[in-house]
Amino acid sequence: MSQDTESDAQANARGQTERSNDGKDNVNETESAREAGSESPESTEAESREETVGPTGDPGDPRVGEGLLDASMGPSSAFAHLYRGELHRMKLWRERLDRTTNWAVILLAAVLTWAFTSTSNPHYVILVGNLAVGLFLVIEARRYRAYDVWRSRVRTIQQHVWARGLDPERPLTDANWRRDLAEDYDQPTLKITAEEAIAHRLRRVYLPLFAILNGAWVLRVTAFTAEPWPASAAIGMIPGLVVAGAVGVAMLAASVVALRPRTWYSTGELRTEDLRSR
Repeated sequence: MSQDTESDAQANARGQTERSNDGKDNVNETESAREAGSESPESTEAESREETVGPTGDPGDPRVGEGLLDASMGPSSAFAHLYRGELHRMKLWRERLDRTTNWAVILLAAVLTWAFTSTSNPHYVILVGNLAVGLFLVIEARRYRAYDVWRSRVRTIQQHVWARGLDPERPLTDANWRRDLAEDYDQPTLKITAEEAIAHRLRRVYLPLFAILNGAWVLRVTAFTAEPWPASAAIGMIPGLVVAGAVGVAMLAASVVALRPRTWYSTGELRTEDLRSR
């Protein structure tokens, strides 16, 4: 009987030992699985870094943008964002042009109001207004040259992407437009001369402003003064004929710059009409 009891006790002891060993094995397996799981993201990240970083430590493929705007991406994604950005930049510079024009118009109104308020006010204030408006013309011409850069990009995309998307049978006017646009993004440059930009702004806005100012000056020195002309046009020791001649030459030069025949290089300027028939 005692022998049976001892054998049972030994069997129970062996069972407990086996169960404790099984528990330790399970714990070890769980810990190893956790260690493997914690190490896998790091190894994956390291592998991804090895793939994107070259053997010399340089960042990934330098031609990563190749094919970004091809048919696989489509104009509904990257190209659409590019076009929207160029539109915004063009709109911003268009507003800057309008702002300079507003300054010139306000100055013209203030000068004429003051010059005709009293006959004792000197007439040469109108000529000073001419110089100030001329300064605004130079500033606006510089802004127009920058505006033409962004507008030329927008017009290139409209002509060769959106127009052909709406009408696939439309002929392609420039087979190298992608290369030219890429060069412009790589090295942006001004596309028109300062003289052409001045001619544009003279035609659109400033030639009429100069005509109003100079016409008002002629009226001021002839009808609103007690002195006879040309003495009424004199400024200090400068005779009236000399002053009148300088004003006439300046107006003639502005007219020649604005109206002479030329080849226009600005892109997208509205110069033709296609009126709807009613």
